[in-house]
Amino acid sequence: MAVETFLTVGIVAAVVAALIVAFAKQYRKVGPNEVLIVSGGLKRTIVEPDGTKKKIGYRTHIGGGTFVLPLIERAEVLPLEVFTVEVKTSEVLSSQGIPIAIEGTSQVRVKTDDYSIRLAAELFLGKGIEGMREIAHQIIEGHVRAAIGTMTVEQIYRKRKDFGDVVEKAVQQDFDRLGLSIISFSITDISDSQGYLEALGRPQIAKAKHDAEVAEAESAKEAAIKAAIARKEGDIAKLQAETEVAEATRDYEARRAQYQAAVNQERARADAAYELERQRLSQQIKKEEAEALLIAKQKAVEIEEMEIKRKEKELEATVRKPAEAESFRHEMQAKGRAVAKKLEGSAEVEILKARGVAEAEAMKKKAESWRQYNQAAVYQMFIDVLPSIAKAIAEPLSKVEKIVIVGSGEGPLGASKITGEIARIMAQLPTIVESLGGKELKNLLSLGRSEESPEQDQPESRSEE
Repeated sequence: MAVETFLTVGIVAAVVAALIVAFAKQYRKVGPNEVLIVSGGLKRTIVEPDGTKKKIGYRTHIGGGTFVLPLIERAEVLPLEVFTVEVKTSEVLSSQGIPIAIEGTSQVRVKTDDYSIRLAAELFLGKGIEGMREIAHQIIEGHVRAAIGTMTVEQIYRKRKDFGDVVEKAVQQDFDRLGLSIISFSITDISDSQGYLEALGRPQIAKAKHDAEVAEAESAKEAAIKAAIARKEGDIAKLQAETEVAEATRDYEARRAQYQAAVNQERARADAAYELERQRLSQQIKKEEAEALLIAKQKAVEIEEMEIKRKEKELEATVRKPAEAESFRHEMQAKGRAVAKKLEGSAEVEILKARGVAEAEAMKKKAESWRQYNQAAVYQMFIDVLPSIAKAIAEPLSKVEKIVIVGSGEGPLGASKITGEIARIMAQLPTIVESLGGKELKNLLSLGRSEESPEQDQPESRSEE
């Protein structure tokens, strides 16, 4: 049961949608250059221009849109745009009996009043622009041929606008019964097979050529006359110009001379004034220079006086005051030295006493230390000094970059030769000691040994000494 209900709702919705789409498609629209003719509906009564009433079964809409009942009404479009109709007639006899052919073009359209639209719809609906162009072409061509027979070739050729007006007036009478309107008509070409138009133009051409030649001759004559007049006028103008130039030159020279004289006078006045002014300025400058020199001398005197005062102050500051200060300093130093000398006398006595006691005590201590040294100690001192002596002897050799030893073939060579020389020098040490001290080293050593015994035997008496 639920499924059947769902199917029923779906079918109804589909039918409604289809109806909506169908009704939407039935709304027809046209542009402003078209008229929509909807036919098939109820008939309605209209009033014609002559007052008669008429029932029609269609309605019209210019531009916009309207709803068309499906299955009842039908909508068709009638164009309102302008279309061109070109006409070319075969040769037609003019009022003079001369055959001519005319080519022309015209612009045609459907009128926009209701009566004309109904006429055009009843006659051309479904035929379109081409159907209306074909019928309009036939009507216009017929009236062109009729107009040719009412006018001469000269009238048609020279008064094309009048010919077009005649055709338009005649055509419009027929177009009013069709709902059409002719906007314009113009002749594009006129021709004939008999050469009438060419012959018609020959006299005009000859006359035009003759008129042109005459005009050219008249123009040349007038030009020659004008040229002669112009030359004469030119000569006269030239003479007048030369006269005017001469007069102007004379006047110019006279004015220039006057101007130059005035300039010279002004220049002389200016030179005199300049000289007077220069002398006045020179005197003024000399006067100012004298005044400036006087002022400078006065300033120099003032500066000299100030310099003298400055030097006096400087002398006082650098000589007198220091001298006084120095004299005072010397006086105070003398007084100080006198006081110090008094104090120094007593202090120096005490210092001498203390220095004597100290020296005596030192000599005593030194004698005691020497008495305590035995022969072994003296030997030990001598041995301790030997490396220093050897180093002092060998030190000059350490600064030598290269040593070349030349041997006589006897004795050792190489490094042993050098050490032997150092040992030989050290062996001469007792002799050097003897030459410097006056005593042999052996005696010095024995002296130390002989002095050892008395120290041990009589220590108290040596100490007292």
